[in-house]
Amino acid sequence: MDSDERYEQRVVWAVVDTGIGPLLLAATREGLVNVVFHATDEVRDKALERLASRLGSEPVEDPGSPLLAEATRQFDAYFAGERHSFELPLDWSLISGFNREVLRELATTVPFGTVVGYGDLAGRVGQPGAAQAVGMAMGANPLPVVVPCHRVVESGGGIGGFGGGLETKRRLLALEGVLPEPLF
Repeated sequence: MDSDERYEQRVVWAVVDTGIGPLLLAATREGLVNVVFHATDEVRDKALERLASRLGSEPVEDPGSPLLAEATRQFDAYFAGERHSFELPLDWSLISGFNREVLRELATTVPFGTVVGYGDLAGRVGQPGAAQAVGMAMGANPLPVVVPCHRVVESGGGIGGFGGGLETKRRLLALEGVLPEPLF
């Protein structure tokens, strides 16, 4: 592959080991575009097929690309308890409309170590009563952990759902000091 072909490549990816298991990170020239939980070979391959279909370019493994290398450093620091927010350019092209609006609000107004209710978040975007739609937006989040959908919980004190699984959500909330660490 010559340098012109490499320059034209639009989507790069890497799998990183974290405190919650392997994560697939994918990026475009615009920024981090996708984070996928439990990135076993099968999950990774399906995610890469979806990305190729959605973005119109075959993803290329390139963990040394500047954006992915920086993302990996920030994830390592987050899981080591040394970083409380991510400072990465984000590519929002996999999400639009209400879902994008809710996720941007979440990313900018719900800091590390705090939680927000689904209904409260709906109210913040001017859609009181849209708690269920907020839940759907969280499930469609292409950038979990970085856009912290794990911080959205039920107003009655329940943990709510989570695309990465409830145990993963509990571990992220424990890392942030919202929940106690599990005993086992």
